[in-house]
Amino acid sequence: MLEAPKQSVEEQCQRKAEQMVFGFGKSAPAHKEVSAQQLQDMIAAGEALVVDVREVNEFEEGHIPGAVNMPLSSFQASKLPDAGGKTLVLNCLGGKRSGMALDKCATAQASVDTHLAGGFGAWASAGLPVER
Repeated sequence: MLEAPKQSVEEQCQRKAEQMVFGFGKSAPAHKEVSAQQLQDMIAAGEALVVDVREVNEFEEGHIPGAVNMPLSSFQASKLPDAGGKTLVLNCLGGKRSGMALDKCATAQASVDTHLAGGFGAWASAGLPVER
């Protein structure tokens, strides 16, 4: 029987990093996603508070009505607003930055784990209301 060549610690770490980047070995996504329409329904029912992690200039150009702006560049999970029993849903333009903010929430052990799939781009493409 042939044995696989032994990997160095560096090679093992590289393989683990590749698994994390490409999603291999994950049992489930770490972040919950809601669609633009699901978020609209949650907002209409008074069940969601939206936190937009785009930069101030992006937020000013248009955002989900009622959203609170907390730019990722200065984001601190400890500064998230009290949602008063609502679900906090993070959003950005396309979903990457809100995912990064959710990672910061997880590190801080904050109980925020939901973001808008496709971000504000998906919201606007769905023809949903935009506040300026």
